[in-house]
Amino acid sequence: MSDARTGKRFPLELPIKIHKEAESGEHSGVTGNLSAAGVYIRADASLEIGSNVEFEITLPPEVTGAKENVVVQCRGRVVRTDEPSANAGESRGVACVIDSYDFVRH
Repeated sequence: MSDARTGKRFPLELPIKIHKEAESGEHSGVTGNLSAAGVYIRADASLEIGSNVEFEITLPPEVTGAKENVVVQCRGRVVRTDEPSANAGESRGVACVIDSYDFVRH
């Protein structure tokens, strides 16, 4: 199996809000790891491979060096889903590529 991942991954558990393109409302989750090209998310949202998603990641000052949280709004696509382990009580895993992103200014 070839590894299609690109870029250095950072094992960061950060809060994330997920918006499915075809639905209203949002789902919450946490990042498992993050790179410039993609993100691995643990959430209860049911996302299909190939579907477009929007998500917001909140980066704390410890990560960015800023004085307050930085919110990054991303648009991407689901490229892989992992079902949760039955015995671990885990959330579903979802890998997304990031097609574009913007920093949200408050």
